Amino acid sequence: MIEELPSIRQQAFNRPAREKVRLLEGTPTGFVVDALGGTGALDYRIKPAIAEHAQFCGTALTCDAGPADNLALVHALAAIQPGDVIIAAAHGHTACAITGDLLLGMARNSGAIGFVTDGCVRDLPGIRRVGLAAYCVGVTPNSPHRSGPGTVGFPVTLAGHPVCSGDVVIADQDGVVVVPQARLDEVLARLPGIRQAEASADQAVREGAKLPSFLSAPSRGFITANQSGGTLASTTIPA
Repeated sequence: MIEELPSIRQQAFNRPAREKVRLLEGTPTGFVVDALGGTGALDYRIKPAIAEHAQFCGTALTCDAGPADNLALVHALAAIQPGDVIIAAAHGHTACAITGDLLLGMARNSGAIGFVTDGCVRDLPGIRRVGLAAYCVGVTPNSPHRSGPGTVGFPVTLAGHPVCSGDVVIADQDGVVVVPQARLDEVLARLPGIRQAEASADQAVREGAKLPSFLSAPSRGFITANQSGGTLASTTIPA
């Protein structure tokens, strides 16, 4: 009997307009998180494999490979469009790598600008030569199987954070942030105000500010307590 090939389910999805994605390029991830209301970053353990290759902004192409396997990632290569960021779910498995420099090199050749996984990678010297920003939770020389099953294009979860194909993914040395495609316009609308507020705060620090502006406002008081818990005085912070 002929053995059946492993099942890799694939789903088409809509990508946001590249012009909108480019509006986020170069934006600090902290600004994007603020525009999302204080959330959106992936788990802090997901870090760049190569420190100097840490920045990208593109469209998520998801694949769910599962633990100790990368067949879905191999299939995802055929779905890459220029500007994509591969999001590869390994279900947190760290006993072996999900990819090394060869698959990442093929992804780059196909137009990918970044790679993110909740698993491990291998072949750091080669990844450095490839130059594709690759985020992971660790590095190990152990290799995966290629047996499946898996999915390409379906929603995945990385360390508890949901990611859908078509979301916008932006990364820098602070980490990786995912902007749901449905909230992209909202984030773009909020960013000018956030940039302006950050610029004003930076200027204030350069000019010698010692307190945040919300504590420096006139008649802003607070209560001081003594060691026994009693109230000593109400103190007003000067402007």
